Amino acid sequence: MDHNKEAQKRVEQLRKDYKIAFGSDEGKRVLEDISIRCHESSTTFSKDNSHETAFLEGQRSISIFIKAMLKSNNQ
Repeated sequence: MDHNKEAQKRVEQLRKDYKIAFGSDEGKRVLEDISIRCHESSTTFSKDNSHETAFLEGQRSISIFIKAMLKSNNQ
């Protein structure tokens, strides 16, 4: 099996794992908490500190990544 197919299978398995982990009521509550704590829907810009902006954007990217993993490939 070539490397790309193996990588694709790993990503698909991870996608399934994410859906299992965050698919329950408890997982949905945790995901909502992550979304809030990681500033997904709020500004992360800090006019006084570029390092703080970068840090907050890093947090935000985690929440966005998790939600992207929960979407099916066809979306």
